[in-house]
Amino acid sequence: MRNNRSIPSATIIPELAYADVPAAAAWLCRAFGFTEHLRIGDHRIQLLCGDGAVVVMDRSRESADASPSGHGILVRVADVDVHYARAVAAGADVSSPPVTHPFGERQYGARDPGGHRWTFSQTVDDVDPASWGGQLVRRDEP
Repeated sequence: MRNNRSIPSATIIPELAYADVPAAAAWLCRAFGFTEHLRIGDHRIQLLCGDGAVVVMDRSRESADASPSGHGILVRVADVDVHYARAVAAGADVSSPPVTHPFGERQYGARDPGGHRWTFSQTVDDVDPASWGGQLVRRDEP
């Protein structure tokens, strides 16, 4: 799987909704030892812990098709179009077809039978977050 500075390298990334994103991220870092990786405005902050990651996101910015809890799961896959075709063939409730975003990820969205929101993402380019408005906080150096 390709690397992209705009997304953590973890395969599965929980997306947790909060009313106050900066306060929630600060608390998670202080209490649980997470490290800030990337800030996206004041509505999303990526946090790292070992080889895992979590995204703290603004509950109020969730769309009408948000999951019942507001939370979601982001899963990085090798080929999002092949994955999408498989999900459609299995009858998945697709909320958005594959789209390539300026932050270097090609993604589609779906819901499971419980109404939970899933985003499947393929890295297509390594993009400097500053080029699309993100602020890289922590750099992983080899």
